Amino acid sequence: MTTINKKAALLAGTVIFGSLVATPAVAQDAPAVQSGADEASDNDGLIVVTGSRIQRRNVETSAPVAVVDAEEFELSGTVNVENVVNSLPQVVPGITSFSNNPGNGTASLNLRGLGATRTLLLVNGRRWMFYDANQLVDLNTIPQFLLDSVDVVTGGASAVYGSDALAGVVNFRLRELDGAEVGGQYSLTEEGDGDRWQVHAAIGTDFDGGRGNVTVFGEYFNREEIFQGARGFSEFNLGGDPLVQGGSSFVPQSRIAYQGNGDVTDTVFANNGNGFFGSPGDIRRYNGATDFYNFAPANYLQLPQERYLLGGYGSYEIADAVELYGEVTYVNNKVDSELAPTPVQVNNVNLPYEALFDAGYINQATRDQFAALDASETGAQADDDRVLIQFNRRLLEGGSRSNQDERNAFRIVGGLRGDITDYLQYDAYYLYSRTRNANIQQGNASLSRLRAGLEGTEDADGNIDLTSLINPYGLNTLSDEQRDSFIIQAQNGDISSLQVASAVVSGTFGDFALGVAEPVGFAVGGEYREVSARFIPDEFLASGDVAGFNAGEPTQGGYNVNEVFAEIAIPFETDSGMRFEVTGAGRYSDYSLENVGGVWTYAGGVEFAPIPDITLRGQYQRAVRAPNVNELFQGSAVGFPGVVDPCAGNGTSVGGPTPTGALRDFCIANGVPAANIGIVPPSGNGLNPVIQPDPQIQGLFGGNPNLFEETSDSYTFGVVVQPQAIPGLTVTADYFNISIDDAIIVVPPQTAIELCYLTVQDLNDPRCAGFVNTRDANGAFTRDNPPQFGVANVASIETSGIDLEVNYGLDLPFSALGNGVSDLNLSFLGTWTESNALAPDQNDPDNVIECAGQFGVECGEPQAAFKWTARASYIDGPLTFSTRWRHLAAVDDDDPTTDYFVERIGAYDLIDLTLSYDFMETVTLTAGVRNLFDTLPTNPVFNADGEVINDTNTLLLGDRNNGEQANTYPSTYDVLGRDFFASVLVRF
Repeated sequence: MTTINKKAALLAGTVIFGSLVATPAVAQDAPAVQSGADEASDNDGLIVVTGSRIQRRNVETSAPVAVVDAEEFELSGTVNVENVVNSLPQVVPGITSFSNNPGNGTASLNLRGLGATRTLLLVNGRRWMFYDANQLVDLNTIPQFLLDSVDVVTGGASAVYGSDALAGVVNFRLRELDGAEVGGQYSLTEEGDGDRWQVHAAIGTDFDGGRGNVTVFGEYFNREEIFQGARGFSEFNLGGDPLVQGGSSFVPQSRIAYQGNGDVTDTVFANNGNGFFGSPGDIRRYNGATDFYNFAPANYLQLPQERYLLGGYGSYEIADAVELYGEVTYVNNKVDSELAPTPVQVNNVNLPYEALFDAGYINQATRDQFAALDASETGAQADDDRVLIQFNRRLLEGGSRSNQDERNAFRIVGGLRGDITDYLQYDAYYLYSRTRNANIQQGNASLSRLRAGLEGTEDADGNIDLTSLINPYGLNTLSDEQRDSFIIQAQNGDISSLQVASAVVSGTFGDFALGVAEPVGFAVGGEYREVSARFIPDEFLASGDVAGFNAGEPTQGGYNVNEVFAEIAIPFETDSGMRFEVTGAGRYSDYSLENVGGVWTYAGGVEFAPIPDITLRGQYQRAVRAPNVNELFQGSAVGFPGVVDPCAGNGTSVGGPTPTGALRDFCIANGVPAANIGIVPPSGNGLNPVIQPDPQIQGLFGGNPNLFEETSDSYTFGVVVQPQAIPGLTVTADYFNISIDDAIIVVPPQTAIELCYLTVQDLNDPRCAGFVNTRDANGAFTRDNPPQFGVANVASIETSGIDLEVNYGLDLPFSALGNGVSDLNLSFLGTWTESNALAPDQNDPDNVIECAGQFGVECGEPQAAFKWTARASYIDGPLTFSTRWRHLAAVDDDDPTTDYFVERIGAYDLIDLTLSYDFMETVTLTAGVRNLFDTLPTNPVFNADGEVINDTNTLLLGDRNNGEQANTYPSTYDVLGRDFFASVLVRF
């Protein structure tokens, strides 16, 4: 049994453990369907519902809206918004606090698994600040402690809000205060690490007889790091079938491959071998099964974060028909990521072996092997006291690669609103936001300086200057001075800005109504938006003269759009209570982008309530998304995708069958030596050590200025049941279908490779253009001229399924505290995903990647077909006891061509408990435990001898090329284990 750290035990003692009740995502005093209403105005109780700009009395709409209220954030012990939002069944986790590689210190939201760029995030119905050229919102910048609710609208909403709303809209609504609040929270894991603590304060007041209100707030948040080495499941990189402790072929002793034209017989390079300096200066053959480097412990499992958040918002009625309002927010957010020391590769190094021997860096036996190669070489390489090699080393001397992101962001809003007549209102505002990111990278290496140290420089007499040579030929052989000659600090910056000017007139056509229904409502307005972004790398990153973090060229660009839009809602109602409402919306957008120009979006919906107990609803929406700055203007940037090289076939789980026939001929034409095809790797390695020595390759990724808009069609059909016979019960069920055409994607590297090598097999075909002259002498993808993967409007994406929400609240005729009565609130929010399919080439309907219920090489993050969150809360006066159940259905491997060690991840369930108590309605104490049963996905792990080394609490997927992500999917599955929290909130 695990021993609980003393700090964890102190928190655990504050939690009351009771019987568990299956429970839902939203606890409510009076459960009912909520449609995300903004604060009610003074206009006779009219409200604005998320997904529409029309003020109305009825909170139901034809578009389904799921709501998470503030209580869910309090009961879940959540300080960062991402932790609650990513647990919603409509969301596939994006970048999170556990995303170390890849990761950028932010938290994004990926609605329906359609991509974070296709989800529009709003705060109080207006756009929030984005942080980079992808125009994404960082959830870390939203003040969680002021949230009133989070509204999730399914399907395209471009007709109402403009571009980016293909998957839907998520609106974070902040509350106004009339008083003061001071609070704090502390969390840590059962292991006694990963401390998180927050303090916040907010004060708000009405003034001038209620004509105005102002709210100001501040927060400080700190999260401590956890390294992968602190957990048994992640301290080793796992690989192979069965899973064994493995790692990288980039080793701190140095590994070299011969690239000259000499005879390798009787050398360590025979039969395409690699040399390895197991002892300083002494070369032997590299054994991939035992000589690997375990890079896992140096990576973060939980990223450290420090955040300062300041802001305020207010309004003042300066005249009867003129109310002035404004918002201001400033965020300073620091998040670090950390990777193992830099793996560096330098090709075609003219290694001066005689000078190295004279300097004492290599021994006699090693010198003799190089001399034999040199003597057998022909042409210009012959007898020049040098041999041509590929140099590989893990630069342990440079320390871990630290990536420090500091983002400073601010957002201001100023607007006017008021009544024009008894039936008309107006609202006009201007918004400006700007984010600047300073990124400092430690542990990089300059490739040119490293090459200079490997090859040395000649003095005036034509001899190698021994002092110019470095000594990386063995473990810890580099001196501090030699290390400092090529280890560099690199840095880059991002600047992004958003401007919005918007004006809308809304209201009704007077008393005009059909039947006895409410008046016909409408909204009409215009909007101007301007976005711009820059990525500014330093000279090392911009030139590509860097190893460590990914190099990238500068990016700069922007565009603007002018829009007009309108909505209408026509309600009908009979004397018998039957209700019928038709809604419509349209928007015309004129983009400054030549390939987008003017586009239309529109929507139509209907609600029908034959009796008060049942409401039927449906909606169709046509939406668009214009390409973002990064997709349009990104300079070439380096990435390291995990792929399977078809030319590396060797009968293993990685390469697949040995290439034959047309594939073999094409591989040879592409630069793979015929002699290297079909080489069997060393036992347990699982990779062809010549053609594919590592599961990741280097690639170039860049923007495309010729992109045009994506378009989507969304359908939703649903029912709302509120039976009068069962007071307090509300059930909603909605079917959704979203299809996107001309989707902008970076064609998945594996798909691009297979399209070229398995389907096209023609180097003159544009689909193979990115793979021409990209192989080294051994046939492996080179880092000197890596493959290029482009972005284009080529794909189609479709997702469909059913959302189900159930809320039930009932009075209990007893009380544990002697109050006479108590309440039980139950809620359930779940999604069944019927399909989530990507066709990388929309003109090839037979090539479809189905990701519903899948995970792996193509789909990446698991997308469970069934996902739900449930909560049960027992409320007895000031006491609230609540339990939450989070469920993910089992998912299967998405690659039918390969049998991996892990072909299926079983169903996954987490239980959380929370106890809260209000003292005199001024002080609330809350304590809880997340992941009560310390649930982790389990699979046995074997050592190199096939022995089980750990069969419990071990996370998975070492054979999915994602060892850098702790052998699992840390944004989907819990990696902290049992986790405790306690908080206090004081109201004045």
